[in-house]
Amino acid sequence: MKLENFLENFAAEFVDTPANQITFDTDYKSLGEWDSLMALTIISMVDEKYGLRITGNELRSCQSVRDLHDLVATLK
Repeated sequence: MKLENFLENFAAEFVDTPANQITFDTDYKSLGEWDSLMALTIISMVDEKYGLRITGNELRSCQSVRDLHDLVATLK
């Protein structure tokens, strides 16, 4: 799984945040659009795009997009 593709898939889930404002080091929980529904959307994206399941606790343990990518990569 390429980090760049993961970043594109992640950023595509956000409606109000321009994709170019989301980087590998973005603390996604600090984005104004981040809420519990967005968390579920990201969990669903990981399931649909990568066939992997992550929990809310696992998602909360990550700070940046890179952290989330690394978590998902370890599950693959």
